[in-house]
Amino acid sequence: MFRPAGRVRDGADRPADPGAAGVVADASDRAARTAVVSIALVWHLVIGLPALLRAGPGMTAPAVVAVGWLVTAGVGVAAGVRLLRGGLPPARRLAALLLAVDAAVFASVGQRHLFTAANWVWGGLAWFFLLVLWRRPVGWLLGLLAAHAAIALGAVLGTGATAPADLARYAMYAYGTSSLPVAVFAGAAAIAALARDRAGRAAAAVAVEAERVAAEQARRERRDRLALVSGDAEDVLAALAAGQADPADPEVRRRCVLAAARLRRLIAESDDVPDPLLHELRAAADLAERKGLPIELVAIGTPPELSVEVRRGLAEPLAAALADARGWARLTVVSGPDEVVVSLVTPDHDGPDSTGPPGPDGDGPVEHVHERDGEIRWTQTRWRRT
Repeated sequence: MFRPAGRVRDGADRPADPGAAGVVADASDRAARTAVVSIALVWHLVIGLPALLRAGPGMTAPAVVAVGWLVTAGVGVAAGVRLLRGGLPPARRLAALLLAVDAAVFASVGQRHLFTAANWVWGGLAWFFLLVLWRRPVGWLLGLLAAHAAIALGAVLGTGATAPADLARYAMYAYGTSSLPVAVFAGAAAIAALARDRAGRAAAAVAVEAERVAAEQARRERRDRLALVSGDAEDVLAALAAGQADPADPEVRRRCVLAAARLRRLIAESDDVPDPLLHELRAAADLAERKGLPIELVAIGTPPELSVEVRRGLAEPLAAALADARGWARLTVVSGPDEVVVSLVTPDHDGPDSTGPPGPDGDGPVEHVHERDGEIRWTQTRWRRT
């Protein structure tokens, strides 16, 4: 039998059906809910009410039949509103009330109108069963229809309509008024289950594709980082291996420090941290501290989400300047929603500058300024959102 995706408690406002697959299933179920609510209420008003009014005093207890009609209409409106809002009505209480109305109407309609349209519970009550049992197991509906058929059989036998033609008419009514609601109920459950399954498969396929794209992007980034590092490191290592560079030479040592600073910063690029830019700058500052450079790092504000290219353009000149700094250093990061400024101040000293221009950026310009006046060196990179 068809069952809803999640466990449903009687009276719950909404079935337990989380996730994207549940959203798709609910969307496909919404049209079926609207159709069932419309059929039940229109049948009750257009077919049941006129026949009830025409039969009038000809029934055994017309007041009881009329009250039953009003109670059923109230149940239909309440359940329909709940369904159209996306919730589920309290199934057990409303089902018991509808069965009580069913028994009262069959007992009050009389033998003359037992098989006429005035006995509106024959054709219309099954649609109200659908309303109160929506998204419940189909076995609940079959049980309710079996109780309805038993009540009808009791009324047929109680009024003495035991002729073969009457029994055949009873069987035809019981089958004809139940088969279509059962088909609609089971069909709607099957369509919702199919939609949920297909949505789940699609979500799984999208997740696999996203993982593949992420893995490919990570591989490309690792390859790019390796290419960036290998250019500097290979030259230094090749010169040392060939005996063309002296490890005691200050220039050779400076080149080694620059290569190590770039390597450390590029490794930090791939770390999953809340503030990647500050993490990369801290990695460069840590390397400078290890070689005995006192450094002060000040961070103000929270930076926006920056691409790898932007972070590289902001951090690369500062990391190179830190690797070449002497005496002391002060590194400042000032961040705002649309701008990030990174500044480094160190004492000036003899020798060439080791900073270079920032790399290209696709999200916005990265400005690079470097000045020296014989006393200090000032390096700044700035990114503005464009």
